[in-house]
Amino acid sequence: MSKLRGTDIEVDFIAAKSPVISGLTATRSLNENESGSTIALDRAAGIVLTLPAACTTGTWYEFVVNTSVTSNSYKVITGAGTELLIGEVISIDTDTSNAVAAFTGNGSTHIAVTMNGTTTGGLKGTHFIAKKTSSTQWVIKGSNQGSGTVATPFATS
Repeated sequence: MSKLRGTDIEVDFIAAKSPVISGLTATRSLNENESGSTIALDRAAGIVLTLPAACTTGTWYEFVVNTSVTSNSYKVITGAGTELLIGEVISIDTDTSNAVAAFTGNGSTHIAVTMNGTTTGGLKGTHFIAKKTSSTQWVIKGSNQGSGTVATPFATS
C-alpha cells in the first residue's frame, strides 16, 4: 500500500476515493464541504485557489497538475492572513539535471504556494496536499515539477 506521510498527514492513495474538481476558471474559493477532493489544475492560463478561512481542523485537499501552467500561475492561498503554511515541497528540475531541492513553509509569513510554470514549478505531474492542522496553520506536503534552477513556491502574498 502506497502512503504519503508527513506532519499530521497520511493519505492512502489506494483506498482513498475522492471527488475530482476540474475545469476551473481563473479563480475559485474552495469550501469546507469539498474537503477530501482532488483539485485538477488543468488550465494553462493559471488558477488562483483560496483555501477556506476558519474551517475545521482536518480539512484537506489534494492538488494535481494535469496541464502545465504557461501563463500567470497556479496559486493556492490561505483564506485568512492569520493562517500560515508549514510543511515541505520537493521540487525537481525536469529540463536539465533532474536536480532536487526541498523548500519549506516557514509558518510565520508564508500564506501561498505559487507555481509559475518554470522555476517555482507547476508543470504536469506536480501534486501536493494541503491539510488544516490548527486554527492558524495548513501543512503542505508534495512534489513539484519545475524547470531551470528551481526556487521556492512558498510565497508571502
